[in-house]
Amino acid sequence: MTSSELPINQPRNRWFRRLALLTVVVVYVLILLGGIVRSTGAGMGCPDWPKCFGSWVPPTQESQLPSNYKEIFGQKLKGEVEFNALKTWIEYLNRLFGAFTGFLVLGTLLASFSFFRKDRPIFYMSLLAFVLVGFQGWLGSKVVSFELKPVMVTLHMLVAIVIVFVLLYVLARSYAGNLRVEKISDKTFLNKWFYWTIGLSLLQVIMGTQVREAIDEVMKNTGYDARDQWIGALDYRFYVHRSFSLVILAMHVGLIYLLRKNTVGSGFLFNLTTALMIAVVIEIGTGIILAYFGMPAFAQPIHLTLATLVVGMQFVGLLMLNAEKVFSNRVFQLV
Repeated sequence: MTSSELPINQPRNRWFRRLALLTVVVVYVLILLGGIVRSTGAGMGCPDWPKCFGSWVPPTQESQLPSNYKEIFGQKLKGEVEFNALKTWIEYLNRLFGAFTGFLVLGTLLASFSFFRKDRPIFYMSLLAFVLVGFQGWLGSKVVSFELKPVMVTLHMLVAIVIVFVLLYVLARSYAGNLRVEKISDKTFLNKWFYWTIGLSLLQVIMGTQVREAIDEVMKNTGYDARDQWIGALDYRFYVHRSFSLVILAMHVGLIYLLRKNTVGSGFLFNLTTALMIAVVIEIGTGIILAYFGMPAFAQPIHLTLATLVVGMQFVGLLMLNAEKVFSNRVFQLV
């Protein structure tokens, strides 16, 4: 079937686009919740998995637990189990929302069957997203069983970004014929700049997880409530991460300049890169708040979520820049 024959505006296709968009939004909310879990120190609020303190519905007070619960659940945690109802329920609600996200991804996969004949990449990528979500769930159990080991937490974060990329591809492809994408006079250098921007941004995200791991090490000595002491006790990883944000800012300034220079007309890419620049500035702003205002808990999950939002927007921009090549059998309105 050729691109001109694709029933891009059928009600079923519009419904699929809405479901795919909802799924992407919910995945980002899940990343935000994961950041809240980390910023509140609730990562081990449930010391076991998939249950929480041996129950599908965790307790709300310590009296509901066995008197020897520290021995029961502290075997793999070297006895370091202290029930905290708030942390327990933060972690538990995060798990429930993760399950809800999994069902949405499953729903996207089931809905993608309608594309199996006319646009199979949508189906196959939806299937890949579902498999990756299953893997992410298993990986989440290992993060708990390995007591939040740094390498496991970093891997968990990277898999989340891959899931976002796959779902964004599905979403972008399903929007064929419904987006106005500018004509680009010279894509060669702009493509290279996009790749470098994405690569360096992912490196910055990885360095950010390294800083978070360093904070965990510091927290063991200072305690969770001594947030104003954390920055001063961090090693070189924090300073590299902080300085590298200027490189990321420069890459985005260059990206917008190159796009404006080589663009004929105004459309999706113009709006996307404008929003991208705003997200980068806010991201750097939250980093400044964390660095100079005592690491407030509210800023940590926002900083993390914006980082994944930025790389996601970059990925969509790269896809749309090469829409005619990447989505070879789909139609995008060029302006």
